[in-house]
Amino acid sequence: MDFANTYQDTNGHKTPMLILRLIYRHISRRKLQSILFVVGVALGVAIGVAIDLANASANRAFSLSTEGIAGRTTHQIVSGSRGVDFDVYRRIREETGIQEAAPVIVDYVRAVNLGDQPLHMLGVEFSAENPFREYLGRINQDAVQIDASAFLVVRNAVLISQTLANRFDLDTGDTITLRINTELVETQIVGLLQPNDTFTEQALDDLILVPLETAQRLLNMENHVTRIDLILPENYDMARIEDILPPGVTITTPEQRSDVLNQMTEAFEINLQALSLLALVVGVFLIYNTVMFSVVQRRGVIGILRSLGTSKRQIFLIVVGEAFFLGAIGTFSGLLLGVLMGRGTVGAVSQTVSDLYFRVNVRGVTLTPDALLRGAVIGLLVSVLAALIPAIDATRTTPAGSMRRSELEQNTRQLIPYFMATGIVLITGGILLLQLPTQGIIISFTALFMVVIGAAMFTPPCMIAFMWLVTPLSGLIFGVLGRMAPRAVVRSISRTSVAVAALTLAVSVIVGVGVMISSFRETVENWLNITLGADIFISAPGMGIDLAPDVDPAIIEQIQQVDGVARVPVVRNVDVIAPDYPDLPPVNIAAVDTDLSHGERQFSWKNIPDGKSFWDLMLGGQVMVSEPFAFKHDISPEKDTITLLTDRGEQEFKIFGVFYDYASDRGVMFMNLDVYRRFYDDPYITSLAVQLEPGANLHEVIDTLRTKTLVGQELEVQSNRELREGAMEVFDRTFSITAALQVLAIIVAFIGILSSLMALQLEHVREYGIMRANGMTPGQLRIFTLIQTGLMGVISGLMALPIGLALAFILVYVINVRSFGWSMNIILPPMEFIQAFLVALVASLLAGLYPAWRVSRIQAAEALRRE
Repeated sequence: MDFANTYQDTNGHKTPMLILRLIYRHISRRKLQSILFVVGVALGVAIGVAIDLANASANRAFSLSTEGIAGRTTHQIVSGSRGVDFDVYRRIREETGIQEAAPVIVDYVRAVNLGDQPLHMLGVEFSAENPFREYLGRINQDAVQIDASAFLVVRNAVLISQTLANRFDLDTGDTITLRINTELVETQIVGLLQPNDTFTEQALDDLILVPLETAQRLLNMENHVTRIDLILPENYDMARIEDILPPGVTITTPEQRSDVLNQMTEAFEINLQALSLLALVVGVFLIYNTVMFSVVQRRGVIGILRSLGTSKRQIFLIVVGEAFFLGAIGTFSGLLLGVLMGRGTVGAVSQTVSDLYFRVNVRGVTLTPDALLRGAVIGLLVSVLAALIPAIDATRTTPAGSMRRSELEQNTRQLIPYFMATGIVLITGGILLLQLPTQGIIISFTALFMVVIGAAMFTPPCMIAFMWLVTPLSGLIFGVLGRMAPRAVVRSISRTSVAVAALTLAVSVIVGVGVMISSFRETVENWLNITLGADIFISAPGMGIDLAPDVDPAIIEQIQQVDGVARVPVVRNVDVIAPDYPDLPPVNIAAVDTDLSHGERQFSWKNIPDGKSFWDLMLGGQVMVSEPFAFKHDISPEKDTITLLTDRGEQEFKIFGVFYDYASDRGVMFMNLDVYRRFYDDPYITSLAVQLEPGANLHEVIDTLRTKTLVGQELEVQSNRELREGAMEVFDRTFSITAALQVLAIIVAFIGILSSLMALQLEHVREYGIMRANGMTPGQLRIFTLIQTGLMGVISGLMALPIGLALAFILVYVINVRSFGWSMNIILPPMEFIQAFLVALVASLLAGLYPAWRVSRIQAAEALRRE
């Protein structure tokens, strides 16, 4: 009586406490079910948090490095491939009266005896540095007296951070061997930079500081600097500086340059985040299934409470409160797990960023409040939203109807037309969104999720039709158990359909992403076969997307003298400024003297007159650009010119075609080397190719180059095959995270199947008891359960194939193009589909093992008594 009176006191303070007690009691009695709920939420949140933390850590490492080098700089004077003439610095000081100006040289070098780690070499005028980078005033002078004479007495004297020194057990007086362009240079540490806070410590972590004159000598930049840093007051008249700047030199801000570089990784990060959300989408089905089963389980209790006067609001709070409580535990666990997973993920993300965009030196996971808060909000929101439908259903159930278990299944069948209508609306809306003429990646992923979730809405009718069709076959194979199992699956369609939908979505990702990766791989392999038309390639070791070393062109003649060498084509890679595109990264020019594709290069579009080849147009001064470049710069047959800042001032170049290229989503412009040198005072080359004479022995030529011709020069000799294999290794690294996300999504779906089967087992205890009482053996009960799970796996696999195929088409023809500017032909490898189907089947059977074992242990008398 006290129970009823307490609950009737809807305005009293006892009601909330009673609700909490009811929630706690149910959770404590259904521990396994609650654990599965928590694990599903935790995994979904952890994946998202890990990806967010990895992206944030990579970006922060890059930002700290660039900010540490920029210091208090407000503006920067920059130029083209060879930097800014030092005379510009003198004129700035003399003619404008600006005292806070500092010449700077910045480049990447590699520390050979420090694990070949890339370091930022910063060359500065110490006398001009004090206003810009305050850490230069904190140098450990215990071992060596640091003054102007230290750099005069010690050749190649350098300063490094205390952090870097501690990591590699270095001290003043020790030496570091640097790989600079094509040479190894011994440098000596004459002082240690002392960080006074965490920001400075991370900013200096990969820095090696040298006098400006030393940097000019080591980097072959005589009388030139990378840029001139300025600290200008607000509202300064920029015309005073611009009037001094010679052709090919411009002024910008550090923020603008940093923002441009950060934009390069935006599409990559959004793609990872979208894929990480998939686990949460699958988790929604798991949460819904668990909460709905909790409602069904307590329909009798809910009916009694409603009869005793419990309000609909209180019933709603019980159901949603339980989901919120478990969701909170899962979310908190997911945040902790996400931090741990982030430590592993950050390495993969930073490696991919370094491979494709720019060097990042990440030393650990940066815990950003935004990422943790976003993970917490998403986890709790998903838990509550997924519980809303079961909670509303519980409030709409009449006390009498709550006692009938069949009512939920009847309601579910009545809702099937609405599910199908919702699916049609979502798919149609997604297709319409995909037709919008936009480069918006978020819109594209929204459309993708609409299509995929819309397709999942067809799960109930597809299951009913499949079970009806498969019954004769399963009956033929398994006898009476084979006829009973499909009916049992359909009889509990409200839960089995949700579990199947979750597994279907997870497996469809295997199909979609697998087809996309296979298509991309074959496209890249074909592209490499066309573009790598030489026998041997020579470049500086570890040359990446942001490392374009200066190679002395005198080496060409030495290589040409090797027996068997026919030709030595060369390439010069440089970054130049396009004034009309200040918000985009600098234009990467590949200046070439030979067409290595032998005329077989494939074009997206080209405007070449009859009787001419594209090489004829390049000799005449026209250029061609890659597909990603055209995508980002909005190049088309109608808009076919681009203005570049050259050493002769601004020059307009006509673009005759857009070619397919998959080296980077940044894009590249191909220009004839002679044309390039007509506009840029740059005598160096970046890499070389070697074409052999007919009948020449490839291995003998490579051996001669490595052991004789190039001895003493830091150049790497690779065969065509070795270079292709290296390119494919980078490709595989790039997609390693994607594969891990696929596996985690499958784990969440596996938990969903297990949770659903456990729910079915608990709900149908009485039926299993009757089966045992009628003579069914424990082994037959196990087989009966496994047939059900196997059928659920089969329908999941079958439905995942067309959904995954649709996903693949969207990824290949929309997402990749809008994200990176790449277009490719879709490849449909049969093994991807077979593998996905087997994953669905095996996952469902494995998930059924424990429930089957539990069912086989049911005692008939106990089951009937419990009912």
